Amino acid sequence: MAKEFQTGKVLTISIGHFFHDVYTSFLAPMLPLLVDKLGISLSMVGLLDVVRKIPSLFNPLIGLMADKICVKYLIILAPGISTITMSLLGTAPSYSILLILLFATGISASLFHVPSPVAIKRFSGKKSGTGMSFYMVGGEFARSVGPLLITAAISYWGLEGSYRVMPLGIIASIVLYFKLRNVKEIVNSKIQKKKDSSTESIKHLVPIFLIVAGFILFRAGIKSALTLYLPIYLTGKGESLWLAGVSLSVFQFAGATGTLGAGYISDKIGKRNILLISAVLSPIIMWGFLSANTYLVFPLLILEGLLLFAQGPVLLAYFQDLNTTRPAFVNSIYMTINFGVNSIIVLFVGMLGDYIGLDLTFKIATIIALLAVPTIYFLPKD
Repeated sequence: MAKEFQTGKVLTISIGHFFHDVYTSFLAPMLPLLVDKLGISLSMVGLLDVVRKIPSLFNPLIGLMADKICVKYLIILAPGISTITMSLLGTAPSYSILLILLFATGISASLFHVPSPVAIKRFSGKKSGTGMSFYMVGGEFARSVGPLLITAAISYWGLEGSYRVMPLGIIASIVLYFKLRNVKEIVNSKIQKKKDSSTESIKHLVPIFLIVAGFILFRAGIKSALTLYLPIYLTGKGESLWLAGVSLSVFQFAGATGTLGAGYISDKIGKRNILLISAVLSPIIMWGFLSANTYLVFPLLILEGLLLFAQGPVLLAYFQDLNTTRPAFVNSIYMTINFGVNSIIVLFVGMLGDYIGLDLTFKIATIIALLAVPTIYFLPKD
């Protein structure tokens, strides 16, 4: 592992993360038009996101592979693959084709997101929180640019013209190849020579995984409400598709800013303190958003984005800093928990929204989010 912070390599992978997640953020802003085109319900909308995240169940296998071999080509190829599948969503003639495209995207996303944080850790030296912030801000900033890009594309070319934005992501993979091709070892872990099975190496971490799973579970309702269902929620209240898309972008941009700051601050005041601040304040701001008039929507979305996404780099850095001989495998377990829990909740939010409406569903999710506060006190100190 490098002792110094290698800015060039950290930025290269973070920019790759940006281009990958620009395209994977296309689903939410396209949903109002896809719902009209294919006549799908909120429950079916939730299932779309679940199918996209099913491949994350295989993250531990990818993590084991990443601990033993050089997988830089996964990081290089994944943005191009996700670009192709997500750009074709608007051309999908049926719900089943949507499922296939999103499942393929999920495979590509897993191949990228498991090894790349470990690479960031290697290139960040002792500043793991800062490195994870650069990495996460790439993803979060992408999710603010992505909705604007696809909203502009379908406004100009129509839903069927979504494929026209494909070239940018393919070019990104080509650039990543030339930037990373000479890096001989990007994720290989120097596993201890003594025999150390995967089970034995993480057995002492099981309680931490369970605590973090509870923390993510309680907050997942708010996160899925705002990252997937926000455009549907706003258009359902009579707002335009453009306003819905811009609102999502504003929220995600604020999340990118919160992500960048949270990792840096966590290196100064501790990871648990950042998680506590986020867990206490984000439900309060969310309740204000649900009760606010139109003029306060953007300021409250900005505050919520700053707080809600602060947990991302902090938890990533937390697991990368744990004492383990298999960092990629540990990261893959965390990613599986994160994606798995959010997939279940996003489906549940859609089903509940069909029965009682999104407004009441969002309020229930906000109250449940307060339960995340006590889970933080069970986490070991940094």
